[in-house]
Amino acid sequence: MPYTIAPSDDGRYIVLKVTGPITRRLSMEQNVEAHALGRKLGIHRFLVDVTESTNTDSVIEGHAFAYEDMKRTEGIDRAARVATVVRPGDHSHDFIETVARNAGLDVTLFTDLELARQHLLRDDPADPPAGGA
Repeated sequence: MPYTIAPSDDGRYIVLKVTGPITRRLSMEQNVEAHALGRKLGIHRFLVDVTESTNTDSVIEGHAFAYEDMKRTEGIDRAARVATVVRPGDHSHDFIETVARNAGLDVTLFTDLELARQHLLRDDPADPPAGGA
């Protein structure tokens, strides 16, 4: 399954773009790589674009991904903010969002890329306060 990992153009979050079917094991490989880049660059916000990817795992695998893999794998930034963009009508990622949140991870699904970006950058210290300083 092809994927790319790179900092956003403004360097404020890491972009992980996935195409094709996605499973727990493939997702973990990609997450470890994305979080390593985030750690190297001092970035704790991640935009995961799965608009061209469908989660093919079972509920059991999804549960293990959130409660075992993401919580126990060395190098995963458990305090990271993650915005995952899915294509409208694709509900294959919904359970992952639920169990990830229940496991204490900051993961939110979006169907709108701009809303996902706004969510990621909310409370970003690089943004000046409203009304000027």
